[in-house]
Amino acid sequence: MTLEAHRSGYDEATYARLAQDTAAIVARYPQKRSALLPMLHLVQSEDGYVSRDGIAFCAEQLGITAAEVSAVATFYTQYKRHPNGTYTVGVCTNTLCAIMGGDEIFDELSEHLGVGHDETTEDGAITLERVECNAACDYAPVVMVNWEFFDNQTPAGATQLADRLRAGEQVAPTRGAASVCSFKQMSRVLAGFSDGRADEGVGAGEPTLAGLRLAREHDWTAPGAAAPEQVDEPATGEAATQGASDVGHEQSSAERKPTTPADATGATPDASKGKQP
Repeated sequence: MTLEAHRSGYDEATYARLAQDTAAIVARYPQKRSALLPMLHLVQSEDGYVSRDGIAFCAEQLGITAAEVSAVATFYTQYKRHPNGTYTVGVCTNTLCAIMGGDEIFDELSEHLGVGHDETTEDGAITLERVECNAACDYAPVVMVNWEFFDNQTPAGATQLADRLRAGEQVAPTRGAASVCSFKQMSRVLAGFSDGRADEGVGAGEPTLAGLRLAREHDWTAPGAAAPEQVDEPATGEAATQGASDVGHEQSSAERKPTTPADATGATPDASKGKQP
């Protein structure tokens, strides 16, 4: 066993496999440390969460500290710091889905499964989550299972879905892939490794395409770009100073002259300024 494998906690075979995948991830980026986000998904696909071993592995591979890796892993909610279920069932409770019944769905599932937000059932099958937005407002209320869409849900339908998942049955999303993979498999996809299912199923349904259909029926088109002869000449003189310019160009904020002592010297502003009497 290599020294690096010993430090990470992974056995030699696992370490070698993860290192090979890491090399493919790092090759996508001009700076090595930019690979951290997909690498966290990679170790999550191995352990089912971002474990201490995974953090140590990422740090060693990228030449950064474990503290730096942990800071990122604890910032994003898709990285789990404790073992996740085989399926993450996320219920959208943002404004539109909540109005359409998302809160009722979450409450029903929580009572039915005996778990709260970001908690996992005793059999390890389901981790339940409140999700801020599933980006599918035209199908509200929406539930996602490992980021696959289950549209227009009801409390009864959602509990039936959860029961089927716990029973080990195959379930088919409303749109997208033809089936739902495991949390570990989905984490590997998020790390950037294709599972070959990108073109399965329906990508966009009728509610999403309704506006496009109406536009075609009524021959509506978006405003086109102005013809060359209609383009105004660039403003000059005083008129030019009234518009915004690109950063770094003349008249941009980067060229603004100092107007206060703090601008000129970097002095700390008076803390008493702006306070109510």
